[in-house]
Amino acid sequence: MRAAVLLASLLPAVAVAEPITHAFLACGGQTYIRAGNGEITWRYPHGSRDGWVLPDGHVLLALSKSKEYPGGAAVEVAKDGKVVFTFKGTQDEVNTVQPLDGGRVLLTEAGDRPRLLEVDRDGKIVVELPLKAQTKDHHLQTRMARKLANGHYLVPQLLDKVVREYTPKGEVVWEVKTPDMPFTAIRLDDGNTLIGCTLGNLVIEVDKAGKEVWRVTNDDLPGRPLNDCCGVQRLPNGNTVVDYATKNTIEEVDSKGNLLQTISSNYGFGYIQKRATLYGAPPR
Repeated sequence: MRAAVLLASLLPAVAVAEPITHAFLACGGQTYIRAGNGEITWRYPHGSRDGWVLPDGHVLLALSKSKEYPGGAAVEVAKDGKVVFTFKGTQDEVNTVQPLDGGRVLLTEAGDRPRLLEVDRDGKIVVELPLKAQTKDHHLQTRMARKLANGHYLVPQLLDKVVREYTPKGEVVWEVKTPDMPFTAIRLDDGNTLIGCTLGNLVIEVDKAGKEVWRVTNDDLPGRPLNDCCGVQRLPNGNTVVDYATKNTIEEVDSKGNLLQTISSNYGFGYIQKRATLYGAPPR
């Protein structure tokens, strides 16, 4: 959709008086890693839509479509920029990437046949799951799908305004309608789901029954900063991080919706995702 940023949920032990610093991998028109002090420590010369920093320091990316990758792609890039894995998309866009056990990679393809795939290191499709999504606007089919611990898949479907949980057989076993287009959906440890609602400029949390139990909107924050809430992340301390694609800004709020800090970038970014990359710590 727009630019993207991924922040992982790793926080260092710091003294209370120390300022909060967050490092992150940014994906979008530019792809880079920004350290907590603001220094850009790594770049990749290609637009991207999703990404993870892996334990060995490699970066797994969903690349935006281009002349080289007309259907988008999933790639793994070494620290020196060498591409060590590639899966070229076969439709309009590749909008998800997630590293899985056994070296597999999860991705989604947008197009006339919206689908979720698991591919092996040779690029062979080992799981193919058709998604129940509208096809009139490929770009607004899905974002930030994630495989869950139970083996199911959690899929935000933008224009359908719904988040669905699919089984490996393609059955929808849980879904929740959202107030606006869902870009990111995070299944929390307690079974609740945290959802960023793009142009609705709000973040909601729903319980297992789909009932809304928490939200933050512009009405809760000074200066009404929310503008295109593409990404969310719940931190171990209970705070929530939200970013805004159109303002290149990250906000951190507490459980009561109090604004704790703002991070801005001149380079652009747009969404945040849990378990992904860097958050106040160097790559592992």
